[in-house]
Amino acid sequence: MIQHLYTKRLHLRKMTSEDAASLFTIWSDSDVTAFMNITNFTTKEQAEEMISFLDRLAQDHKAIRFTIIERNANEIIGSCGYNSLDFENKKAEIGYEIAKKHWGKGFAPEAISTLMDYAYNRLDFHRIEAKVEPENVNSVRVLDKLGFTYEGTLRQSEKAKDKFIDLQMYSKLKTD
Repeated sequence: MIQHLYTKRLHLRKMTSEDAASLFTIWSDSDVTAFMNITNFTTKEQAEEMISFLDRLAQDHKAIRFTIIERNANEIIGSCGYNSLDFENKKAEIGYEIAKKHWGKGFAPEAISTLMDYAYNRLDFHRIEAKVEPENVNSVRVLDKLGFTYEGTLRQSEKAKDKFIDLQMYSKLKTD
């Protein structure tokens, strides 16, 4: 599986344990984690454990997560990746988060576009999915900007932070 992807402003590098301190800073911000299926982290060890968990999924070809690095500043600004890879059905689910100080700069659509391009053209996938909490208007805007189609609401489909939550399903087909 690919280890590095590049855009004009970003370097997407497969997440490693060396990223733990920077990702801890991002994952400890309650504004960033508000719509993630984790509570904001309180120790760097939690970030290390998450990276280890994500690495095991990558080794099993079930998922892969990239650290997003802003190239000019050489600064870690978030992460993104394929939350699930389904080679049989040629589809993937994407996920992403950006450090709050970098919101509104177009980094999320730039990173996601690169993930989509790789999935469609290198993995020969047919469908990219994203599940978003209805209140996460920033993520909905990112998906709209990228031409995703809203397919419907999955009512109380996951338990997050001790409550069942609705998720909106978005998708984009290679042929769209």
